[in-house]
Amino acid sequence: MPPITELTRIEPVHLARLQKQGINTTGILLDVSETPTRRQYLADHVKASPNDVQAWRDEALMLNLAGFGHPEHELFVQAGFDGLRDVLAADLPEFRVRIARAATQLATDAPSDLTIETWWEQARTLEEE
Repeated sequence: MPPITELTRIEPVHLARLQKQGINTTGILLDVSETPTRRQYLADHVKASPNDVQAWRDEALMLNLAGFGHPEHELFVQAGFDGLRDVLAADLPEFRVRIARAATQLATDAPSDLTIETWWEQARTLEEE
């Protein structure tokens, strides 16, 4: 599981409060924010809003796609995918085009079509959970 420091949507003050609560990985964050009640509880404890917690959760879900690391995170952000909801809003052809365009903009190799399709399908699987 990636560390929560990989999340770009968490302000430093909230990051420090999460770490003080022992929430150091995206997996732990996903666990402690699984339900609306848990999201509210976490928000109260780190002095954030439930919407903040939902945004962190959305990005954490995206970071937990298979084969996903820091370079892939940069690629997704460049493509305008800040979280799982953004991926879910795109159909597969649009997703492919945006990822390929982002790779060009970042002067890096684009992932294979199979990798892109796998990420897109995994996003749909995570949506169902």
